[in-house]
Amino acid sequence: MSVVKEFNKGIWRENAVFKLMLGLCPTLAVTTSAENGLGMGLATTFVLICANIVVSLLRKVIPAQVRIPVFIVIIASFVTVVQLCMEAFGIFIPLIVVNCLILGRAEAFASKRGVLPAIGDGLGMGLGFTLALFVLGAVRELFGSGTLLGLSLFGADYPPFLLMILPPGAFIALGLLLGAMNKLESLRK
Repeated sequence: MSVVKEFNKGIWRENAVFKLMLGLCPTLAVTTSAENGLGMGLATTFVLICANIVVSLLRKVIPAQVRIPVFIVIIASFVTVVQLCMEAFGIFIPLIVVNCLILGRAEAFASKRGVLPAIGDGLGMGLGFTLALFVLGAVRELFGSGTLLGLSLFGADYPPFLLMILPPGAFIALGLLLGAMNKLESLRK
Protein backbone atom coordinates (compact mmCIF):
# COMPACT_ATOMS: atom_id res chain seq x y z
CA MET A 1 0.00 0.00 0.00
CA SER A 2 1.38 3.41 -0.89
CA VAL A 3 2.25 6.14 1.60
CA VAL A 4 -0.56 8.29 0.19
CA LYS A 5 -3.13 5.50 0.73
CA GLU A 6 -1.87 5.02 4.28
CA PHE A 7 -2.25 8.74 4.88
CA ASN A 8 -5.73 8.98 3.35
CA LYS A 9 -7.26 6.08 5.25
CA GLY A 10 -6.73 7.80 8.60
CA ILE A 11 -8.62 10.91 7.58
CA TRP A 12 -11.98 9.27 6.85
CA ARG A 13 -12.18 5.54 6.07
CA GLU A 14 -10.40 4.49 9.29
CA ASN A 15 -10.80 7.68 11.33
CA ALA A 16 -9.77 6.76 14.88
CA VAL A 17 -12.68 8.46 16.61
CA PHE A 18 -15.54 8.32 14.12
CA LYS A 19 -14.86 4.88 12.60
CA LEU A 20 -12.61 2.85 14.91
CA MET A 21 -13.82 4.39 18.18
CA LEU A 22 -10.24 4.63 19.47
CA GLY A 23 -8.82 7.28 21.74
CA LEU A 24 -12.15 8.16 23.29
CA CYS A 25 -10.75 9.03 26.76
CA PRO A 26 -8.77 12.05 25.57
CA THR A 27 -11.40 12.80 22.94
CA LEU A 28 -14.20 13.17 25.44
CA ALA A 29 -12.04 14.72 28.16
CA VAL A 30 -10.46 17.65 26.33
CA THR A 31 -12.94 18.67 23.64
CA THR A 32 -14.68 21.38 25.61
CA SER A 33 -13.52 23.79 22.91
CA ALA A 34 -12.24 23.68 19.35
CA GLU A 35 -8.89 25.07 20.50
CA ASN A 36 -8.42 22.29 23.07
CA GLY A 37 -9.37 19.67 20.49
CA LEU A 38 -6.93 21.12 17.99
CA GLY A 39 -4.13 21.29 20.56
CA MET A 40 -4.62 17.72 21.76
CA GLY A 41 -5.00 16.46 18.20
CA LEU A 42 -1.78 18.08 16.99
CA ALA A 43 0.13 16.89 20.06
CA THR A 44 -1.18 13.37 19.46
CA THR A 45 -0.22 13.58 15.79
CA PHE A 46 3.35 14.49 16.72
CA VAL A 47 3.60 11.61 19.20
CA LEU A 48 1.98 9.19 16.75
CA ILE A 49 4.36 10.04 13.90
CA CYS A 50 7.46 9.95 16.13
CA ALA A 51 6.43 6.71 17.84
CA ASN A 52 5.63 5.08 14.48
CA ILE A 53 9.06 6.06 13.13
CA VAL A 54 10.96 4.70 16.14
CA VAL A 55 8.88 1.50 16.36
CA SER A 56 9.28 0.90 12.64
CA LEU A 57 13.06 1.42 12.84
CA LEU A 58 13.38 -0.90 15.85
CA ARG A 59 10.79 -3.50 14.82
CA LYS A 60 13.34 -6.18 14.00
CA VAL A 61 15.35 -5.80 17.21
CA ILE A 62 12.57 -5.57 19.81
CA PRO A 63 11.92 -9.05 21.28
CA ALA A 64 8.27 -10.12 20.97
CA GLN A 65 8.02 -10.76 24.71
CA VAL A 66 8.64 -7.10 25.60
CA ARG A 67 7.32 -5.21 22.60
CA ILE A 68 4.26 -3.67 24.34
CA PRO A 69 6.28 -2.30 27.30
CA VAL A 70 8.91 -1.01 24.85
CA PHE A 71 6.19 0.69 22.79
CA ILE A 72 4.80 2.32 25.94
CA VAL A 73 8.24 3.64 26.91
CA ILE A 74 8.73 5.04 23.40
CA ILE A 75 5.29 6.70 23.46
CA ALA A 76 5.79 8.05 27.00
CA SER A 77 9.13 9.55 25.98
CA PHE A 78 7.56 11.54 23.16
CA VAL A 79 4.62 12.54 25.36
CA THR A 80 7.11 13.94 27.87
CA VAL A 81 8.70 16.03 25.13
CA VAL A 82 5.28 17.35 24.07
CA GLN A 83 4.24 18.03 27.65
CA LEU A 84 7.36 20.06 28.33
CA CYS A 85 6.78 22.07 25.15
CA MET A 86 3.08 22.68 25.83
CA GLU A 87 3.15 23.22 29.59
CA ALA A 88 1.59 26.66 29.24
CA PHE A 89 -1.56 25.48 27.45
CA GLY A 90 -3.04 23.42 30.28
CA ILE A 91 -4.26 20.59 28.07
CA PHE A 92 -3.91 17.31 29.94
CA ILE A 93 -1.17 15.90 27.70
CA PRO A 94 -0.51 12.71 29.77
CA LEU A 95 -3.78 11.41 28.34
CA ILE A 96 -1.82 10.78 25.14
CA VAL A 97 0.22 8.03 26.84
CA VAL A 98 -2.93 5.98 27.45
CA ASN A 99 -4.42 6.72 24.06
CA CYS A 100 -5.02 3.29 22.56
CA LEU A 101 -4.78 4.83 19.09
CA ILE A 102 -1.04 5.35 19.44
CA LEU A 103 -0.29 1.99 21.01
CA GLY A 104 -2.61 0.30 18.54
CA ARG A 105 -0.92 1.86 15.52
CA ALA A 106 2.52 0.98 16.91
CA GLU A 107 1.47 -2.64 17.40
CA ALA A 108 -0.73 -3.18 14.34
CA PHE A 109 1.09 -1.07 11.80
CA ALA A 110 4.51 0.43 12.55
CA SER A 111 5.91 -2.78 14.03
CA LYS A 112 5.19 -4.60 10.77
CA ARG A 113 6.13 -2.03 8.12
CA GLY A 114 8.92 0.25 6.95
CA VAL A 115 9.49 3.84 7.98
CA LEU A 116 7.77 5.63 5.06
CA PRO A 117 4.46 3.75 5.35
CA ALA A 118 4.66 4.22 9.14
CA ILE A 119 5.06 7.97 8.66
CA GLY A 120 2.12 8.05 6.22
CA ASP A 121 -0.01 6.04 8.65
CA GLY A 122 0.98 8.21 11.62
CA LEU A 123 0.34 11.45 9.79
CA GLY A 124 -3.01 10.33 8.36
CA MET A 125 -4.29 8.78 11.58
CA GLY A 126 -3.03 11.76 13.56
CA LEU A 127 -4.63 14.36 11.32
CA GLY A 128 -7.85 12.34 11.22
CA PHE A 129 -7.80 12.28 15.02
CA THR A 130 -7.10 16.03 15.07
CA LEU A 131 -10.01 16.65 12.71
CA ALA A 132 -12.33 14.60 14.90
CA LEU A 133 -11.26 16.39 18.08
CA PHE A 134 -11.53 19.79 16.43
CA VAL A 135 -15.04 19.09 15.10
CA LEU A 136 -16.23 17.65 18.41
CA GLY A 137 -14.69 20.56 20.32
CA ALA A 138 -16.18 23.08 17.90
CA VAL A 139 -19.69 21.60 18.26
CA ARG A 140 -19.42 21.57 22.05
CA GLU A 141 -18.02 25.11 22.20
CA LEU A 142 -20.54 26.47 19.71
CA PHE A 143 -23.59 25.12 21.51
CA GLY A 144 -22.11 25.29 25.02
CA SER A 145 -20.97 28.90 25.03
CA GLY A 146 -21.92 30.35 21.65
CA THR A 147 -18.31 30.84 20.60
CA LEU A 148 -15.93 29.25 18.12
CA LEU A 149 -12.21 29.47 18.81
CA GLY A 150 -13.11 31.99 21.50
CA LEU A 151 -14.97 34.32 19.13
CA SER A 152 -18.58 35.08 20.00
CA LEU A 153 -20.86 34.03 17.14
CA PHE A 154 -24.28 34.77 18.58
CA GLY A 155 -23.62 37.92 20.61
CA ALA A 156 -23.90 38.61 24.31
CA ASP A 157 -27.56 37.54 24.43
CA TYR A 158 -26.78 33.87 23.68
CA PRO A 159 -27.92 31.74 26.62
CA PRO A 160 -25.14 29.15 27.15
CA PHE A 161 -26.18 25.50 26.93
CA LEU A 162 -23.83 24.40 29.71
CA LEU A 163 -24.58 20.71 29.29
CA MET A 164 -22.53 20.74 26.10
CA ILE A 165 -19.32 21.79 27.86
CA LEU A 166 -19.84 19.36 30.73
CA PRO A 167 -18.82 15.67 30.44
CA PRO A 168 -22.28 14.41 29.40
CA GLY A 169 -22.18 16.92 26.54
CA ALA A 170 -19.15 15.13 25.13
CA PHE A 171 -21.12 11.89 24.85
CA ILE A 172 -24.17 13.64 23.39
CA ALA A 173 -22.13 15.56 20.80
CA LEU A 174 -20.11 12.46 19.86
CA GLY A 175 -23.31 10.44 19.43
CA LEU A 176 -24.87 13.11 17.21
CA LEU A 177 -21.70 13.38 15.11
CA LEU A 178 -21.48 9.61 14.73
CA GLY A 179 -25.11 9.54 13.63
CA ALA A 180 -24.46 12.29 11.08
CA MET A 181 -21.39 10.47 9.74
CA ASN A 182 -23.30 7.20 9.42
CA LYS A 183 -26.03 9.04 7.52
CA LEU A 184 -23.43 10.59 5.19
CA GLU A 185 -21.91 7.14 4.59
CA SER A 186 -25.29 5.62 3.77
CA LEU A 187 -26.09 8.46 1.37
CA ARG A 188 -22.68 8.12 -0.27
CA LYS A 189 -23.26 4.40 -0.90
